[in-house]
Amino acid sequence: MLSLLLYFGSSMEDQYIHLLFFIAFILLSLDCNSLDTISTNQEIKDGKATLVSEGEMFELGFFSPGKSKNRYLGIWYKKISYGTVVWVANRETPIADTSGLLKLTRLGNLVIRSGGNPMVWSSNSTSNNLVVVAQLLESGNLVVWNNNKMIWQSFDYPSDTFLPGMKLGKDLVTGLQRCLTSWKSPDDPSIGEYRYVHDMNGYPQTLRLKGEIVHGRHGPWNGLGYSGFPIEKENKIYSSEFVMNEREIYNKYELKSSVVQRVGVTWDGKTLIWQWIERIKDWIVYANADVDTCDRFSLCGPFGICSINKHPPCTCMQGFEPKNPEQWEASDWASGCIRKKPLQCGNGSGDRDEDGFWKIARVKVPDTRRAWYNVSMTLGECEMTCKGNCSCTGYTSLDIRNGGSGCLLWLDELLDTREYDVDQDIYVRMAASELEGNWHALDAKNTSLQMEQLDDIQCFSLYEVARATGNFSVSNKIGQGGFGPVYKGMLKDGRQIAVKRLSETSQQGLDEFKNEVICIAKLQHRNLVKLLGYCVHQNELMLIYEYMTNKSLDWILFDETKSSTLTWPQRFNIIHGIARGVLYLHQDSSIQIIHRDLKASNILLDSDMNPKISDFGLARMFVGHDTTVKTKKVVGTYGYIAPEYAVHGRFSIKSDVFSFGVLVLEIICGMRNREFSHGDRSDNLLGHVWRRYKEGRSIGLLSASLQASCVVSEVLRSIHVALLCVQHHPEDRPTMWSVVLMLVTERELPEPKQPAFFSGETCSEPESLPSVDECTITLPYAR
Repeated sequence: MLSLLLYFGSSMEDQYIHLLFFIAFILLSLDCNSLDTISTNQEIKDGKATLVSEGEMFELGFFSPGKSKNRYLGIWYKKISYGTVVWVANRETPIADTSGLLKLTRLGNLVIRSGGNPMVWSSNSTSNNLVVVAQLLESGNLVVWNNNKMIWQSFDYPSDTFLPGMKLGKDLVTGLQRCLTSWKSPDDPSIGEYRYVHDMNGYPQTLRLKGEIVHGRHGPWNGLGYSGFPIEKENKIYSSEFVMNEREIYNKYELKSSVVQRVGVTWDGKTLIWQWIERIKDWIVYANADVDTCDRFSLCGPFGICSINKHPPCTCMQGFEPKNPEQWEASDWASGCIRKKPLQCGNGSGDRDEDGFWKIARVKVPDTRRAWYNVSMTLGECEMTCKGNCSCTGYTSLDIRNGGSGCLLWLDELLDTREYDVDQDIYVRMAASELEGNWHALDAKNTSLQMEQLDDIQCFSLYEVARATGNFSVSNKIGQGGFGPVYKGMLKDGRQIAVKRLSETSQQGLDEFKNEVICIAKLQHRNLVKLLGYCVHQNELMLIYEYMTNKSLDWILFDETKSSTLTWPQRFNIIHGIARGVLYLHQDSSIQIIHRDLKASNILLDSDMNPKISDFGLARMFVGHDTTVKTKKVVGTYGYIAPEYAVHGRFSIKSDVFSFGVLVLEIICGMRNREFSHGDRSDNLLGHVWRRYKEGRSIGLLSASLQASCVVSEVLRSIHVALLCVQHHPEDRPTMWSVVLMLVTERELPEPKQPAFFSGETCSEPESLPSVDECTITLPYAR
C-alpha cells in the first residue's frame, strides 16, 4: 500500500522507479511452492521454500525422517500421501539444525550448505554454459538442464525407491551403476544393509543383497519378464522393459494408466510394490518380491530344485542325490546334491554313449553369475556348444518368446533352481548311463494304449527312441509339422529313422495317432512311406518311420535354389510315383483309403528322389462301394481342399484327385497354389494355368531351369491331366486309374472345364475358408 501511495504522489520518473521496486517486491513475496525450477545462485532454504512439480505430484525440500531431528534434502509425494519420501540427497551427511540450503551454482552444480558446513553435499555436475536451471519434474526426477540438455538427474542416484521411468542397471560408457539401497532405519535414511542390484557378472540378473550376501534373485530377463518373478500376461497397470546393448544394460517400468505405483526396498530388507488407493487415501502392497519360501537364495543348494508345492520343498535333480544325507534328512539342504554317475565329456559328435541332457520343464533358471550367453544362437547350436565344453552343466533359450531364441549356458554348479509356472525349460547335462537308467525307469511305469496286434509294426520303448535320437536332441530335429516335431535317429541295428513326436500344441491327437498306426500298418507300396513302429508312454505319442534322405517335396520344390536342381525327368517321375501311390490307396489295397491331406509337405523323397506319400493321420478307411461321406468337420490344408469338401463337407476319392491335380501344377510351376500372384490379376495358380491353357501358351508355365531337360509333350500332357483333376464338379474329374493311364499313354484327352474357385476376372476361395496357407485345418461344418 505504501508503494502505491508513493507511486501516485511522485513525478513520472519517480513513479517508474517505484513501479520497478513494487514488481520486485511482489515477485519476492510469491510463495515459492508454486515454482518447479531454480536458476543460477537461487536458493531453497530449510523451512522457507520448496520446489513443487508442475502437476504438484512431487515436492522437494528439507525434512526430518521419523523421530529424528536431523535434516535432509529430499523429494516426497505432495498431491497424495504427503510425506512419503522417494529420494534423499545428503543421506550420509545429515544437518543438525535448520540452517541448510540448496543452491545451483553458475557452473551447473547443485550444492547443499549449512551454517557449520559450507559443503554438505554436491551433485558434482558441471557445465561450460552459464545458462543452467534445476527442475523438479512430475515424474519425481530432479534434473539440471544446460540449454535444454540434461547434465545431471536424481534418477541416476536412486535411494530406496524405484519410480516409473527410472533405470536400474549400468551405464557401460561412464561406469555409472544405478541400484536401490535401503534406509538404515525408519528414522535414518543413510545407506542400510540391503541392496537391490542388476548384477553384471555372467548374464545380467536382478539380485537382492544383504551386505555382500545374496538373499534373493529375480533371475534374468527372458523376453516376457524376469525368470522367477510372476509374469502378468494381461497387465494393464504397468509395462516392464529390459535393454542390453553396447552402451548400457538396464531395466525400467512405465505406468499404463493413472494408477500411482512405486517400488521400494524397506529398511528390513523387503522389496515391495506399493499402489496408492484413493478411496482409502493410503498405500497397499500390490506385490512382494519375496514370493515364498523358495525365494530364499539357493535354499536347496547346488543341483537342488525347490518346489513350494512339495513338503519338504527341496529335491535333487534327476540323476543327482543328496551330498550330505544326514543334513538333508534334518531339513538342512544347503550342501545340495551331487551326481550319481560321473560325466563322460565327449566331443559333441552325437555318439550315443557320450553325455546327454535331461529336460526339466517350467522352472526359474539357475543363478547366471557363472553363465555364458549368445543372443543369436539357436537352441540346437546352444546344445552343441554346451556339449563341446566339458565345464558346461546345462543350457536353455535366452528368450522364450516365439518358440525360443538365443543361448544361455552354465559353466558351474546349478544354484537356486525352482519349479515355477513359466514357459521356460532347462537342459541339464547327465551321463549317458544315467539317462538310460531314467528312461528304463519311466518305461517300467508305462501305461500303453490298447492297440490291436499289428504285423510288422513294432512297439518301441521310450528308452529306445530316446537313445536313438540323443534324448530328442535339438541338433537331431529335422522338421516340424502339424503333428509335432520330427527327429532324425539311428537304431542299434544301424537303421536310420525319423521320429514324429506329438506336440502339446498340436491340433491332432490320440484319434489321429491311432488312425495312422492302424491305417498304414495295412499298407505296403513303394510309393508309401514305411512305418516301422510306434511308441506310447503316458502322454507321449510317437511314430517311427524309415528315414527319407531328401526330406519332403516342399523343402526342395518351393526353394528357388534347390528347385533349380530338380530336373523335368525327376519331376515327371515324382508325379508318376504320387499317382501310383494314390491309386493303390483308392483301388489296389485291401481296404480303400481316402488320404484327405495330399500336399507337397506330405510327399517324402528317398535318396533316389522317389516319392513316398506320408501322414495318414487324417485318412479315412472304407469297406464296400459307398465312398462318399458328409462330415461336420472339415480337415485338410488350404489350397488343396476340393470345393465340395470345403463348402458342403462332402469328401470322396475325387477329393484326393483334386488335391493331386493341385500338387501336379505346383510340381510343374514350382510355386504354391495359395501364394501365387501374376500381374494385376487375382488368380491363384489354378486360374493362371487355366488362362494359359485356353490361350494355348501352357508351355510358358515352365521355369527357365527346366527348358533344357523338359519333354514338351510330357509337360503339356501333365498340365492337361492336372486341369482335368481340378475341375469344379467331382463327377467331371477322372479316377486315379484313368489319371495313371492318361499320364503313360498317348491317347486323346477330353477337354477340361474351368477349375474350381475360378470365376472369370477373379479367383476366390469360398467364404468359409480364411486366407491361410500350408497349415492343416480342422473346421466345423454346419448343416
